[in-house]
Amino acid sequence: MSQLSVRHLLGIKHINKADIDLIFKTADHFKEVINRSIKKVPSLRDITIANLFFENSTRTRLSFELAEKRLSADVVNFSASQSSVKKGETLIDTANNILSMKVDIIVMRHPDVGACDFLSQHVNAQIVNAGDGTHEHPTQALLDSFSIREKLGSVEGKKIVIVGDVLHSRVALSNIYALKLQGAEVKVCGPKTLIPKYIESLGVSVEYNIKKALEWCDVANVLRVQNERMEINYFPSTREYSQLFGINKQLLDSLGKKILIMHPGPINRGVELTSDVADADQSIILNQVENGVAIRMAVIYLLAQQTEQN
Repeated sequence: MSQLSVRHLLGIKHINKADIDLIFKTADHFKEVINRSIKKVPSLRDITIANLFFENSTRTRLSFELAEKRLSADVVNFSASQSSVKKGETLIDTANNILSMKVDIIVMRHPDVGACDFLSQHVNAQIVNAGDGTHEHPTQALLDSFSIREKLGSVEGKKIVIVGDVLHSRVALSNIYALKLQGAEVKVCGPKTLIPKYIESLGVSVEYNIKKALEWCDVANVLRVQNERMEINYFPSTREYSQLFGINKQLLDSLGKKILIMHPGPINRGVELTSDVADADQSIILNQVENGVAIRMAVIYLLAQQTEQN
C-alpha cells in the first residue's frame, strides 16, 4: 500500500492500521530529512496549504507550518481573531474565499466538534483536522504512538495509561483509537468527574488510583487539566488534584521500574507534573515535539499525493 485509504485526515476513527503503518514509514524518512544540514525537500513545491486556526495554538500551529515549509509548500496562515469571522462570516464562506485563491489542502483547528467533517463535505479541498473541540486531534495521537514506537520498538502489546482530564481531551480520544488499532492495552486514570461514562465501551479500563495505574503501565501519557473548557468545578482544588493525580519524582522512584512519561503540552507544571518529572530522562515530551514535525510532514505529503493523482 503506497497511499492512504482516506482523502482527508478527519480523525483516527476513519483510518486503519495500514494507514498508520504508511504514515510511520513516511515519517521515518522525513525524520532523517529534518536531522540533515539541509532540512528542506522540494516534494510539495506546487501545493498551497492554508492553516485555519479558530482556536489558540502554539505547538500544533508551529509544527504544521514548519512541516509544510520543510516540504516546500506555499503556506497561508489564517487566524480567526484577525479575520472576517469576527464580522459574522460563515465557516464555508471563509473556506471558499481561501479556496478561490487556489489552495489545495486546509489544516483546521476549530472549537466545535465535527467542524472539519462538515467542511470536508462542502469544499473541494483536502482537510487535516488539527483539533476539533473535545472530539479528535489525530496528528497528536499519531506522533504520540510514533514516539512510543521509537522508544520501545513497537506499540503492540504495550500498556499505556492516559492520566488526567480525559473528559475534555481530544488528545485522549484520538490516542485511544490509535493505540487500540495498534494492539496496545489502554487504561485511563483521573478524577471520576473527568472520566467519560462511555469510556469502557471503547475497550479501555479505568483506574482511579494513580500509583496502581503507574505500576501497571509502560507509558503514562499525562493530560493537561483544561480549565478553559470547564464551566463548573470538576474537583475541589488544583492543590487537591495535584496531590491525588499529579506525578512527582518521589512517586516515580517508588515504582521499582522505569516508565516513559509523555505530555501533549502545554504543561501545567506543579499540577499534573512536577518540573523534575517533566525534565527527567524518562520524559519524552521534547521527542514528541520533534516527532510532530515528521508526522505532519508525512500526513501532508501522503494527502498531497492523492491531490496530484486526482
